[in-house]
Amino acid sequence: MRTAFVALSAGLAAGLAVLAAPAAAQNQDLSNPDSNFVDTTPTKVWQAEIAQTERGHLIGNPEAEAQLIEFMSYTCPHCAEFAKEAGPSMDLVLIAPGKLGVEVRPVIRNWLDMTVSLLVQCGDVAGFKDRHRLFLYTQDEWLGRAANAPRSQQAAWARGDAAARLSAARALDLDDTLAKKGMSLSEIDACLSDDAAAKRIAQNSLADKTDLGIPGTPSFALDGELLDKVHSWEALRGVLAARYAPAGAPAAGE
Repeated sequence: MRTAFVALSAGLAAGLAVLAAPAAAQNQDLSNPDSNFVDTTPTKVWQAEIAQTERGHLIGNPEAEAQLIEFMSYTCPHCAEFAKEAGPSMDLVLIAPGKLGVEVRPVIRNWLDMTVSLLVQCGDVAGFKDRHRLFLYTQDEWLGRAANAPRSQQAAWARGDAAARLSAARALDLDDTLAKKGMSLSEIDACLSDDAAAKRIAQNSLADKTDLGIPGTPSFALDGELLDKVHSWEALRGVLAARYAPAGAPAAGE
């Protein structure tokens, strides 16, 4: 059983690469859909199921055996790194078969977080995950433009009102990013100008900090409990491996 548990943890790290391994080496591997860990009976593909929640968006099965909340900031480089490292593996191994539901909740740290959060939530709920990953995957580009903007312009954007959000989106090409995906500029402008939505996002972010004491981003709560000192895919991978380990399996290193 120790070998099986070690393979379980290693499988999360390996992600999709393990799919090419021989069948004999794929027992109890989280990243192999044909292993004993995953039920191969055709089921609903849950990674495309998205629902709006009170404070964010849920990706996957709302009745999954485990629920993860991801607290993230769109201007947080570690959040972008997490999205790139964790997204494919979690989609394939845990979300798609309905074993894990992941709720994404934005943490607002600055005016740019709010601007991007409004854009990510703009449009149909079904497209949330694509917009979420789009802005995280391109973070280096637009965050670099913001950092290189004149200080006077940054100060004007920091007012945080609708006019400031519209101005920032134009200057940083954030609106064009969505427009290239087929969304109209008028729809984008309406989302950026929605003060009620901005207020709701800010209140939800504050409520999460108050209720759970979010120490930074990214942070995670598993089954309602904030995970201590877990702020990366490497750390979360170990927690998930333990959560889904076969009954009676010893902890890693035992």
